Amino acid sequence: MQAIEKLKQTRCFLMDMDGTIYLGDQLLPGAGEWLDLLEAHQVDYYFLTNNSSRSRVEYAEKLIGFGLAVPEERIFTSGEATAVYLNKHYPSTSLYVVGTPPLLAEFQRHRFDLTEDDPDVVVLGFDTTLTYDKLWQLCDQVVMGKPYIATHPDINCPTPGGFKPDVGAMIELVAASTGRRPDVIVGKPNAPIVEALAQKTGFPVEAHCMIGDRLYTDIALGKWGITTALVLSGETKREDLATSEFVPDVVVEDIREMTALMRDLLT
Repeated sequence: MQAIEKLKQTRCFLMDMDGTIYLGDQLLPGAGEWLDLLEAHQVDYYFLTNNSSRSRVEYAEKLIGFGLAVPEERIFTSGEATAVYLNKHYPSTSLYVVGTPPLLAEFQRHRFDLTEDDPDVVVLGFDTTLTYDKLWQLCDQVVMGKPYIATHPDINCPTPGGFKPDVGAMIELVAASTGRRPDVIVGKPNAPIVEALAQKTGFPVEAHCMIGDRLYTDIALGKWGITTALVLSGETKREDLATSEFVPDVVVEDIREMTALMRDLLT
């Protein structure tokens, strides 16, 4: 099926945030017009982010600060997806979580007990409050053989001035120390977040289109039958496509160009 036909059949658009809708504290051109277009044509959408350091409430507040009135229910993070996964596979368990206070609150919202004392499962999230003691405790639990879950695989998090290390980099650090990698990585492009997403939106997996700036997470979702659109406003440069195993259905400069493309298809 050609890319244009896939876009026409999309019933729910999924948008990455940092690098796609905004970059750091700067709203990217066309973001407001994009949401206006979807709402005018009653097309469903969700923001899908691998960044587990913030809650959906915080993301909603950030978007509102940009002038985008997005309900928090339309934001789905890898942290929430991890909680959904754990509730399915490890219900009523205790967790040791390496993560920010908002990530810990996400697991508490899903009624998990958080502990540093002999947890049932350990979780590695994007932790901008990381300390050596947290890392040491995580490695101890991993060496003991506890089930080990990571919220997402992103190696770096984009910022206006470059990149900062993300969970993927921490996974390699823990692996170097313990010899183990996570038993499950939940976030994009992995099956757990796809399953949780379909449950949340109510649409078949193939009815979604993912718009994002990262090839190995956003565009890699195409392996599940999701239509993919790459924006060049974040991490990925056009020349990266030549060596990528992940090929987007559509490539646009930014969300403004995506708006123009979809406006022609919806009218």
